[in-house]
Amino acid sequence: MEKGKLHGVTDVAGSRHQLVLSAACSCTNRKSVKAKEKKARRLEERAAMDAVCAKVDAANKLEDPLAAFPAFTKYDRNGLNLQIECRRVTSLNPLSVEWAFELTRANMQTLYEQSEWGWKEREKREEMNDERSWYLLARDADSTPVAFSHFRFDVECGEEVLYCYEVQLESKVRRKGLGKFLIQILQLIANGTQMKKVMLTVFKHNHGAYQFFREALQFEIDETSPSMSGCCGDDCSYEILSRRTKHGEVSAGHTHGGGHCGGCCH
Repeated sequence: MEKGKLHGVTDVAGSRHQLVLSAACSCTNRKSVKAKEKKARRLEERAAMDAVCAKVDAANKLEDPLAAFPAFTKYDRNGLNLQIECRRVTSLNPLSVEWAFELTRANMQTLYEQSEWGWKEREKREEMNDERSWYLLARDADSTPVAFSHFRFDVECGEEVLYCYEVQLESKVRRKGLGKFLIQILQLIANGTQMKKVMLTVFKHNHGAYQFFREALQFEIDETSPSMSGCCGDDCSYEILSRRTKHGEVSAGHTHGGGHCGGCCH
């Protein structure tokens, strides 16, 4: 009887050992599956980001993004007769870039000084001369520049975008539809290069510009804007606005998880 009893105890102990081994194997298998799934997600996110960067790189390799829209190389209305050109900053005459900077300073310095950013001349010069910069320039019959837009093809929060840094007009050509025309060109270029949206930053206290983009051009407050993301809300003096292209409308709400805000492809 004692031997049988001992034999029974041994069987129970063996069963328990098998159960422990089985549970350990099951746990290992689950960890292995999770690791594989995590790796697959990383690879998927990396592939998605590579595809985004490839579109940005392709856009930046264009010689002239405006070449596909010849009808928009002229602005002949409301008493204006202007030629529109699109150039990378590296191919622009330095005098044209300096003119653009001086116009920006004249139009924007006070607005910057009223914000938490302040006016930082050296940083603004570097921004406007960055080799990734593109310019839409409007010139009169004497080839004198009278308006411009500074923009870049970039990545924001995992999406390929056209980011408009500036739209500045000389006072003599304002309120003639030219600013709206330049933004419409940016939207065409963004569509043509398969960017997901056109983005820009506007000061809340620049009431005319804010109303222009929100009402006349139907830009929306972007999900990355401080008032939407909750990072500083009403304490921030600016909003980030955007308008999606036909490519962005398809994937709205499905940004790539591997993206990062403020990033760019180099």
